[in-house]
Amino acid sequence: TIEDNIFENNYFGIYIQRGYKCLIQNNKITSTRAKSQEGSGDGIHAWVSQEIWIKNNYISGHKDGIYLEKVINSYIYHNNSVKNLRYGLHFMFANDNVYVNNTFDNNNAGVAVMYSNNVGMVGNRFVNNWGDGSYGLLLKDISFSKIKHNIFESNTVAIFLDGATKIDFYKNDFENNGWGMKINANCMENRVINNNFINNTFDVSTNGTMVMNDFKKNYWDKYEGYDLNKDGTGDVKFHPLSLYSYLVEKNPSVMLLFKTFIVDLLDKTEKI
Repeated sequence: TIEDNIFENNYFGIYIQRGYKCLIQNNKITSTRAKSQEGSGDGIHAWVSQEIWIKNNYISGHKDGIYLEKVINSYIYHNNSVKNLRYGLHFMFANDNVYVNNTFDNNNAGVAVMYSNNVGMVGNRFVNNWGDGSYGLLLKDISFSKIKHNIFESNTVAIFLDGATKIDFYKNDFENNGWGMKINANCMENRVINNNFINNTFDVSTNGTMVMNDFKKNYWDKYEGYDLNKDGTGDVKFHPLSLYSYLVEKNPSVMLLFKTFIVDLLDKTEKI
């Protein structure tokens, strides 16, 4: 157990190698010296470990707030990971883990889950992760996972999917982001159900011509259809992927036309 400690200006705050049934809780792990990713380690770093419990920690100023590589059956709960130089939380080859009720605020990017399976992500806040290439949540080659009841607010890209398959996105809130979801063409069999998309510049974007994913019963604030039978579901299908968002994905300089008459005309023409 590592509990109720203060770690200041260390290269690595806590480093665990081949750990088993470790508890890390109620620690404050901060650094004001790190100026670059190359010159800093992680706040909490675990490698080839299992059943690691990371609870109620505050982590700031490191490369990654929490980094897990080849870690299984672990639980990350109620941590605050803020103002880190790369990711608030970073998984690599880490299966069967859960993170719940954490806050990832103002990191270079919120959370990256890479080359992992069966990850549960529930009730977290991904906020204020802004900048070129910044994401609230990056999913790279991940499958069989659940993302539920999370808040994605004020991120450049709320969720970016690359090689992600068979993931359930359920009852998440996407608000005031540049992009709600960016889904690469190599992502398939994902389900996006009962989520709210509010005041995002683009709700959904892709780099391909075919989206092999399922969108159902979501709320879209850009919807302009009607509901004649008042059952709470629009009678005209909504298409969240606009032609303009596709053009921006292919040629970012087209973003210069945002909120111009040309784009308004393009949007209206699509709906005819």
